[in-house]
Amino acid sequence: MTDNIKVLIVDDHPVVRQGLRTFLDVQDDITVIGEAFDGASCVAEAERLHPDVILLDLRMPGSDGVFALRALRDRGNPARVLVVTSFADPSAIVPAVRAGAAGYVYKDVDPTALAAAIRSVHAGHVLLHPDVARLLAEGDSRPSDLKLTSRESEVLEAVVRGLSNREIAKKFDLSEKTVKSHMSAILAKLGLQDRTQAALYAVRTGLVSLAGK
Repeated sequence: MTDNIKVLIVDDHPVVRQGLRTFLDVQDDITVIGEAFDGASCVAEAERLHPDVILLDLRMPGSDGVFALRALRDRGNPARVLVVTSFADPSAIVPAVRAGAAGYVYKDVDPTALAAAIRSVHAGHVLLHPDVARLLAEGDSRPSDLKLTSRESEVLEAVVRGLSNREIAKKFDLSEKTVKSHMSAILAKLGLQDRTQAALYAVRTGLVSLAGK
C-alpha cells in the first residue's frame, strides 16, 4: 500500500527493536523501514530513509534521544517523533518534548495503543499529557506583544487540543488549504517550524490553556 505509515525504530536494545518490529509488521497500514541504535544513527537513517514516524528511545549510550530530536529539528527533518520511554516521571519527558517530540508512550504500552499513537502523531496530533503540559508551563509567562487574529487563535487552540488540519477545517467550516494558510501565519508570527512546536509554545506561555481538556 502506497499510503502506509513508514516507521523508523530507534532503541539500543536489539530485543526491543525486534519486539516492536514483530508487532508493527502485522499492521496493515504501518511499515517498518529501518532501525537505529542511538541518536546519531537515528539522524543518519532518518536522512536516508525518510520515515513518517520515528519511535525513539530516550536513554541510549553515546548520543541519546534528545540529541537526535535536536539534530532532526536543526536539519528540518519532517518526521514525527514518538518517544517510547521507560521513564514514569513526567519531568523526564520534558526535555524531549521541548526538543520537538510530538508525543510519548511508555514501553509497557498496550500494542494496540502503540499503533493508535503512531497513527495519531502521523495525522498531526500532539500527544501531550496534562502533567507534562503543566511542567512545560512552569516558569513561563505569556508574551504581551504577540498579535494573532481571532481565527489564528482558534486554530492554534484546536492544534493544542489534538485536532488535525482536516478536523480543524470541518470544525470551523474552512478548507484544508485555508487551515494550512492560518498555520503558516501562526508559525511565522511565533518564529517556529512546525505545529508541534506551536502547540507546546502555546501551552508553555499560556496562549492556550488545557483546562477542561
